[in-house]
Amino acid sequence: MTRNSLRNTLARLYVFLGVILAISLLAKFADYIPLLKTIGIEGGLKDFYEFLRDMSLLIVTGGVAYISNVYQKRSNFVTCLEQEWRALVATKNALYAFCEKPYPTPDDYIDTFCSLSGSIDNMRIVYRNVGETDELIGLYPYAPLHDMRRVLITLDPRKSKDIAPEYRKLVRDAILQSFYALRETFLEELDLEQPGHPLLIAGGRRLKVSGATGAAIRTQERQLQHQERKAKANGVGRNEEIDALLAELYRREQAGG
Repeated sequence: MTRNSLRNTLARLYVFLGVILAISLLAKFADYIPLLKTIGIEGGLKDFYEFLRDMSLLIVTGGVAYISNVYQKRSNFVTCLEQEWRALVATKNALYAFCEKPYPTPDDYIDTFCSLSGSIDNMRIVYRNVGETDELIGLYPYAPLHDMRRVLITLDPRKSKDIAPEYRKLVRDAILQSFYALRETFLEELDLEQPGHPLLIAGGRRLKVSGATGAAIRTQERQLQHQERKAKANGVGRNEEIDALLAELYRREQAGG
């Protein structure tokens, strides 16, 4: 369920609930509205109000189940979308790696093409074609994927052995351009938000220093003393050379931050 579908479904639900509540409110105070008696609908409104009151538990249960189903569909859709995006990123990386190989083999090409073809076909489990009907195929929802396919075909080593490095670079740049165009629109459906604590400066560095709270250090010391006592009481043998090595490496690591 896309974001627009979710909004439209909830909008219809809110309108339906609003109408029901308005009618219920009108029926509740029908005795105080003389106009309703005049036009002869007072009795019908009261009967409707009694019906709603008797069926309120069933209506509420059905409404909750319906809303839960709507959000479950949305959750499943977003999960599928995230999986498809991860596959698209992997496909882009495979295409980039293929273009960077000076002498790709036919097997390299077949593996890369199959990865791209899988991403194109797997889109069908997320979206249907735009403008698709029972008679018309419609338009593929993300054309840049087919742009990637078209330019990749031109690098088929089975058809041409001598492909200039400049042309490989051109194909690589075309693939990246198509991917960036796809990313701008594909991720809009995920309702992504800005991070609460972004790091926006180049050359950022860690601001925390080595060390821990006094309580943590005391706990560490107690654990070391407990280990020593247990080892001595149980007669556990020690390799002093190993202990010295590990202690020295720990000291160096702590000193180096």
